[in-house]
Parts: sequence; structure tokens; C-alpha cells
Amino acid sequence: MNFVELTEKEYQKYWENHPLKTFLSAIEIGKLRQKSGWNVYYVGVKENNKIIAAAMLLSHRRRFNCYEFYSPRGFLLDFNNQEILDYFTIEVKKYIKNKKGYILRIDPYVIYKQRDIDGNIVPDGIDNSKIVTNLNNLGFKRIKDQNMEQVGWMFSLDLENKTEDEILKEMKPNTRNTIRKAEKNGITIKELTYEELDRFQNIMIETGERKGFAIRDVSYYQEMYKLFHDKGEIKYYVTELDLNNYISLLKEEKKEKEEKLASLNDAKYNLGQKKNLENEITSINNRINEAKSIKKETNKDVITLSGSMFILIKPEIIYLSSGNYEEYLRFNSQYLLQWKMIKYGLQNGFKKHNFYGIPANINEHPKDYGIYEFKRGFNGYVEELIGEYELKISWKYYLFKLIHNLKGAKKK
Repeated sequence: MNFVELTEKEYQKYWENHPLKTFLSAIEIGKLRQKSGWNVYYVGVKENNKIIAAAMLLSHRRRFNCYEFYSPRGFLLDFNNQEILDYFTIEVKKYIKNKKGYILRIDPYVIYKQRDIDGNIVPDGIDNSKIVTNLNNLGFKRIKDQNMEQVGWMFSLDLENKTEDEILKEMKPNTRNTIRKAEKNGITIKELTYEELDRFQNIMIETGERKGFAIRDVSYYQEMYKLFHDKGEIKYYVTELDLNNYISLLKEEKKEKEEKLASLNDAKYNLGQKKNLENEITSINNRINEAKSIKKETNKDVITLSGSMFILIKPEIIYLSSGNYEEYLRFNSQYLLQWKMIKYGLQNGFKKHNFYGIPANINEHPKDYGIYEFKRGFNGYVEELIGEYELKISWKYYLFKLIHNLKGAKKK
């Protein structure tokens, strides 16, 4: 085995065929990081001139001319092969040390323990505890979930060998009904062009301010578009509602209810059905008046409800980011958007629809439990990754830890 620097082309070819590949370990992410001042290196191990391990290493200068190194979703190798893992780790440490690195962080795209839809461990399912032990033995220390850079818990839906009807049938009834209602209301989905990404950014700003999370600048979405769009690997969508069409649909529905109500005589056995129809007509009238009010207040015929960003790199579609305008949450347009992308995945040979991040402690019903509950409605399963780890490269690791702890104590 020989540890070598790889060309971008060599790494790309290896990445394309590796089972642990994901967008975060793609060369495009390295290029994105370069724009923020990071350096990018590609390293690997060759045996008989064939690459058997690789990683994209990113480095950023910190204090004292020292460098932090990070391999997003790295390494790309067989973590169960102790010989390769040991050799690659030892050689990567030497490589980083020669480049004045003091730490390496990795967050492998490796499942820890297989879990079901409720987050319970599946008996006799996937268990990669041995990989965690091997990393610990090599000096890697696990970072706490709340301090991880990338998500550690996800929710996914298998698409392989499934039909649309099968997936719909397996959804929670409320989710299925909400999708049908959104379709019935005439909600439409529009894919955004590069020039329209500010619309997505505006949704994210509103959502971030409401929910208290950091908001990315529009330049991030623009760069991601430029890096991935030409290969069909990224899509930005907004959901829209044509208020005039919506009002027309409601009026048609109201007319049907009124005709049905008029056809019922005053027999006692019809009283319950008549009461339900009267209530439905009242509800439709309220929705018509609400739509007219929105049209008057916004002075718009078409309103934007929500937006989402998807990464499409086989074998999975990743639901990466999304936001909603709070005043239009009741239209539940995100349900329709997820269904559109699930169908897209089925039609284009994707094996998994990854709803992405969920809280780690779902069984404790945290404040953001609703994120998991929304995704759970589509059916699927919880995925727990083995987590993020840091590896000491030089004694300066302890110096930086001390500085970090002192800063934390000062803030408190």
C-alpha cells in the first residue's frame, strides 16, 4: 500500500463509485470552501495502482500559523478493514502534521445502529459499534451532538422497488390527506432559476428569524447553484397559490355542497348529513373570504407559500433546506413539495429520499420535535450516524482546547 496525493480527477472518479459518497464529500464542496479561505487537498491509498482509500482534506489557518483540518463526511474507505483504516489514519496524521495542522475532524457517512421509524434500535440490524471502537483506539474522540458541524440524525424513506401507490398507502393517513388537499387547492410548484434565488433567500430569512437559526447569505445558494445545477444535482423550488384560481375552486366545491344539501329532504335520517354539509359550506365561505383578504392585503394574484432546496446525487435525494411564510403555514404546501420529489426519485432511479436532519433526542419530545413528526408522516426510518470525531495531530491541539475552554468560561 502507498499513501499518495491524488489529483482532483482521480479523487472524483473514486468518489463517484464509492458507497459512502455524499454531496459533502464532493469536489464542489471543496471549491465552495475555497471561496471562504480554506485549502483543499486530495489524498489516498493505492494498491497495485488502484485507489482503495481516499479523503478530501480541507484546512483553515487559525492562531499561531496553525491549521485546522476537516474531511467532510470522510474517510472514503472500508471502515471494517482494520489494516486500511490504521494505515490511512497514520499516514494522514503525518501528512497533516507536515502542513502545520494541529487537529483533524471527520464525520463519516456511516450508520451507527439501525433504527426503525420511532428511533428504536432494530434487533439484529446494522451495528457498527466496532467501527466506533476502532476509531477510538486510533485516538479519535467523539464530539457531542450539539457541537457537530453536520447532522448526525436523519430520517429517510426507501424508494427502491416501490411504486407511487405503495408509498402513498404506507404514509400516515393525515399526511396522505394533506397532500391531496394541497393538490385540490391548486397549489403549484415552481423551480427557481439562478436569477430568482433571492425568493428562496427571503423565505429563509423569514423562517430563520422566526425559529432562531442562522441565515445564510444568498451568495451561498448562488454558489451551490453554480456548482451543482448544470449536472442536475441541485434544485430550488417555491410553492405558489394563484388566489383567483383558488377562489374559483372553492366556489365550485361550495356549489357541489349546496346542490347536495338541496337534494336532501327533511327526513330525520338526513339531519346529520345536512348539518355536516352546512358546516362544510360555512368553512368554504370562510376560506373564500380569507383568500379575498390576502389578495387585498398583498395586492397580488399569486402568493409564495414556501421554498425548499434539494440535492440530487444518486443514490439519494437530500431535502437540505426549507422555509415557510408563517402566515401561509395552514396551506401545508411542503407536503406537496415532498411528494413531488419522492415521485421524481421513483421515476429517475434514486434509491432513497433523505428528509435529512431530525433531533437526536426524539423520544424526549424536544422543542423541534415537529420537524421529526412532519417527516415521520411519510413513513420511513430514523438513521443515526456514528458522529463527528476529532484527532489530535500535535501538542498544540491542547493549547487550542485551553483557549476554547477559557473563551467559553468567559462567556458564561
